[in-house]
Amino acid sequence: MLINLAMLAAGLALLTFGADFLVRGAISLANRLGMPPLLIGLTVVGFGTSMPELLVSLQAALDGSPAIAIGNVVGSNIANILLILGVAAAISPIAARIPNLNRDLIMMLATAVIMLGLGFYGVITLWLGLAMFALLCAFLAWVTYTDRRRLTAEEADLVIKLEGWKEALFIAGGLGGLFIGASLLIDAATSIAREFGISEAVIGLTIVAVGTSLPELATSVVAAFRRHAEVALGNVVGSNIFNILGILGVTGLVTAVPVDPAMAGFDIPFMLAVSLALVALILFAGKISRIAGLVMLGVYVGYVIWLF
Repeated sequence: MLINLAMLAAGLALLTFGADFLVRGAISLANRLGMPPLLIGLTVVGFGTSMPELLVSLQAALDGSPAIAIGNVVGSNIANILLILGVAAAISPIAARIPNLNRDLIMMLATAVIMLGLGFYGVITLWLGLAMFALLCAFLAWVTYTDRRRLTAEEADLVIKLEGWKEALFIAGGLGGLFIGASLLIDAATSIAREFGISEAVIGLTIVAVGTSLPELATSVVAAFRRHAEVALGNVVGSNIFNILGILGVTGLVTAVPVDPAMAGFDIPFMLAVSLALVALILFAGKISRIAGLVMLGVYVGYVIWLF
């Protein structure tokens, strides 16, 4: 048991630091190639911060644990809204003042509905994976074309220029850490699930999902303490879109991924309900208050308790 816990902790640490190293190295390479900051933010940073979820889901699917692969994505999306936004709002109220937020919220809802449909269909095939990834690429192209000033306030964070050898070291080291971390996390999670008689779906929805969302949680907490909690909202909405279309799309391209019927019957509809609640809160209140943040945290704690 201690060995499994140590592997779990090591896997989470490698995923967290690996993602950070990869993003920094990739941003430097993108700057070297002359990519505009908006495109860097939407592609390099977006994919880089989603790499832990991608590699964990891919590894789990290839290892014959599809419940962890799907649970990781669905659980991450639930945790992103209830846990990450809940913590950020409890620290500092979140004002909905992000340009074109309504467009992104609609896309987030659309991807949640797609996930619901996949749950009822029962499996993510090669062609479905291809369609999802193509939809993500089309959305990114549309955003890049129509919203060229979206990241102007964050451009300073997207200008990282490393020496060539450091750049290569960051990218290679980051990828290595992610691959090893994903393998350790999956092995430890499945062993713990078997030892305690917990389903792999529950492990994927909780431990694995929260673990792979730690980089986003850390970023959101720091932003909230700096009174820029709206950054957390933008990150969560973007991450939820990436998780379904990008992570499950790519995983489906590599191998067919069956959807656990129990997850399709409750957890995926719950994810859609939580997404709808977030959109309603933004539309009618225009912000996420501290009280709303605490309520969201309470709902998440209740959800986790119910799972176990």
